[in-house]
Order: sequence, then C-alpha cells, then structure tokens
Amino acid sequence: MSTYFNRGTKIRHVKFLYAFDVNVERVEDVLTHKRLLTLAKDPAKGPVFEIRPVQVNSASNSNYWDPSVKDDAQSLANHIGKHSVHPPPTFGSSHNLEALAQANRIYTGVEGSDANSNNFLSRPMHEITFSTIDRPKLLAELTSLLSDIGLNIQEAHAFSTTDGYSLDVFVVDGWSQEGIEDLKITLESQILKTKDKLVPTQPLQALVDQRSTVTDPLPGFVDIPNDGVDVWEINSKQLKVGDKVAAGSFGDLYKGTYCSQEVAVKVLKPEHVNADMLREFSQEVFIMRKIRHKNVVQFIGACTQSPNLCIVTEFMSRGSLYDFLHKQKGKFDLPTLLKVAIDASRGMNYLHQNNIIHRDLKTANLLMDENKVVKVADFGVARVQAQSGVMTAETGTYRWMAPEVIEHQAYNHKADIFSFGILLWELLTGELPYSQLTPLQAAVGVVQKGIRPAIPNDAHPKLAALLWKCWQQDPTLRPNFSEIIQILQDIAKEVGPKQGT
Repeated sequence: MSTYFNRGTKIRHVKFLYAFDVNVERVEDVLTHKRLLTLAKDPAKGPVFEIRPVQVNSASNSNYWDPSVKDDAQSLANHIGKHSVHPPPTFGSSHNLEALAQANRIYTGVEGSDANSNNFLSRPMHEITFSTIDRPKLLAELTSLLSDIGLNIQEAHAFSTTDGYSLDVFVVDGWSQEGIEDLKITLESQILKTKDKLVPTQPLQALVDQRSTVTDPLPGFVDIPNDGVDVWEINSKQLKVGDKVAAGSFGDLYKGTYCSQEVAVKVLKPEHVNADMLREFSQEVFIMRKIRHKNVVQFIGACTQSPNLCIVTEFMSRGSLYDFLHKQKGKFDLPTLLKVAIDASRGMNYLHQNNIIHRDLKTANLLMDENKVVKVADFGVARVQAQSGVMTAETGTYRWMAPEVIEHQAYNHKADIFSFGILLWELLTGELPYSQLTPLQAAVGVVQKGIRPAIPNDAHPKLAALLWKCWQQDPTLRPNFSEIIQILQDIAKEVGPKQGT
C-alpha cells in the first residue's frame, strides 16, 4: 500500500504508524482501507464508509482460551478469529475491548459476573470505517454522528494520510441486529443531515496549505508580542548548551548555563518547525514572560532568531513528577503528597487569577527543584482566557483531559480543575490514569460512559471527596483552586508533618 499513515493517540503531536497497528495478515482489511481512501478523493461522495459485523470474545471465556496461544493482543485476536462466526476487528483488539468492559464495571462501581462480561463481549458488534478529507475536529464530529444514532463506541483508531485524508475505524455496539443494511441506511441518512459539518467547504489543497508543512517558507525571526517593557531576548553567545535531559517529537530539553546560571534550554528541532509550531512557540514566550510565582517555573529568556529557536528557564534538578512516579517508581507518603498538591495548586491558582488557562495540566508538566518545591511548567498550549470566559480550541492529553475539551465544547478554567483531579489521583496511587485503556479509549469512556479512576478504599475521606468534586462532569460543580488549597491545607493539619522531620 503506497499511502502513508499517522495515527494520533494524543490530540497533538504524538503519532504512530498505521503499519504498527494493522493486522498485516488480513490483506482484505488493507485493501478495503485503500478502496475507501480512493473513493474519498471524489468530492461529490463526501464521507465514505464501510460497515461489517465483527466477533469480539472475552479472553477469559474458556471456550476460546488456549494456554498454548501467546498472550498478546494480536495473537489472541488471530486465535479467536479462527473460532468465530465473524472476523475480529481490523486491529486485533479483543484484549483492549475486554479491558474497556472491565474498566467500565470498575470505574462506574458496577461489578458484574463473568457471565455478564462475556455477554457484553459476545453481543452484536460492528466495525465502521470512514474516509474523508482530514481536518480539525473531524474525530469529534464522527463520534457525535455515531452517538446520535444510538451506537456506543467501544474502540476507535484514527489515522491521517500524508496527502490530507483521514481513515477512522470504530468498533461499536448498540445496534440490535448483526445485519448491516438497516444500519447502512440509517448512517447514510444521518450523514446527509450533517453534511455541512462532515464535508469541508474548502478544497483539499487549501486545507493542506493551511497546515503549513516544514517546506513552507518561514520568516527569519519569530514575531513575539512586545509591550516595550520586558527584555527577554537571549544573547546566544552567553548561552552554553550541555547534556540532553529529555527528548520530544518536536523539541529537546537540555541542561545548560546562561551568564553562569544553571538553566534548562528547550530547543525546537529545525526540521520540524512549521507555522503552527511558531505560533505555539510565540504564545509560550508571550505568557511565560508575564508570570512570576514561586510555584511556576521561572522564565529567563528566549532565542527567537531562526533557526536557533529556544526557550530558557530555571533548571529543575529533580525532574517531573511523572518520571518520579512511573520511571523511578517513586511513592509519596500522605504529608508529602499534600505538600506537592498544595504547591501545584498555588501555581495554578496564580495562573487562573491572571486569566491563564494551562490546558495541558498533568504530572509530566509538574517539575521539582533541588529544595523539593513543585512548579507548574510547559506553557506551549496555554492561553489567555478570552473576555467571554470560554474557549473551544482542541488541546491537551487524553488521559488527563476534561470531557468538555474532548468533545470540543466551549470550556473555561474549570477544565484545568478536572485535569488536576486526575493528576491528584495519580499522585495518590502512583498509577497511570486508565492504564488498561488506550488514550483514545479513555477519552471515549470519560465522555460517553462517565468513567473515572477508582479511588482507593483507604484514601483519606476528605481527599476522596475532593477528587470527586474535581472531576464532576458539570464544570460549574468543580471547585476553584483557592478552594482546593484550603481543603488540602485542612487535610494537612489533620495529618500532621511526616514522622522524623
């Protein structure tokens, strides 16, 4: 197949290859995808789709379990497929679907029997594959379309081709019949109702041009908004870049020195710089140069002369809380956890008081210095809240993202409160949120099923209550950070200091 795909498991930047996911032994699936992509290039057809019934069985069902079968998702799917009336889903995802069913019972507090689990997995399911011109919010529109006709999305795989088309594969239930003709007619009717949303009015080339690939001409410098007061342009001759401490898809983080001060240097990779990244870079500098708080990473300056684009901040020697929890396998006792949470809350409260919404609050963006002070970092997707108080842009990371952001609804600073609730649970348990699910499954579960992480039975009652308040579906029911700080301080007084300190 000559078309190349990327798969987005995060709303921005993190991508994987189609070839890593698809079951290459099922050539007919690949040919179907190729045919749909070809049909999608005809503007008159609009979104094109394919429906087929699929068989998904529980790995715990003894009728399908064979100890000799290697215990991984692909091998299991291949094995089950040999014993099923219908083929398995394209991406061999019976393991993931079982995990989603189990997570739904646990997170919603409804524990069922094994029989119920198997009933969930053996009832009629369908795989629906769409192809159309790729664009922002397409995934949200397709999921809404499926929901409107009563279908429950149990798994989704979203891909985009290098020539500007999408391939979105959904495994759904909720249609009572295994046959596809009635479902096809219903889906066609719903597409006609929402044709204006699903079919872009601009030609494909215009959309591709808007995405500004790396071959687009770039200015020789980045135009940062300036009020004539701050002086933040770094003299590159005084900046010494040392060892790399972290790597990302579009930039790397280095330890360095500036005027003999130890600093962190975030360097954009020249080969990945495009117009969208420049806007994000500009926004981060614009916000960081305005904020001063002991619980927000201190901005020192930036180099805006292309191609040496970088942001310089204070160096946080103990790294991120994400690395501490998941790479170093560290744990926080309750007094330390409360101190960490209060530090983060104070930083976020300062940002919200200055009308700044972080939009990507998670443990990876909370850093700790040599004195164990926690500070909020990474303002690449932060925004100054509009006067209307609501925003609609897509951003963030699925596992920590508020439902209103996932659904591309209007949102405000309360989206950060939801994310804080998820990371507070992460600090408490040391576990990755929704670890049984893919990021996209987690997003679908949060929105459609109202799933939330399971609070440990031995959690402090006031801390458990705070978690529930933070991740309320209705943003107006979530507390502000000033309230959160007070609650955490009250718990800290009850708990007292760590023994031996």
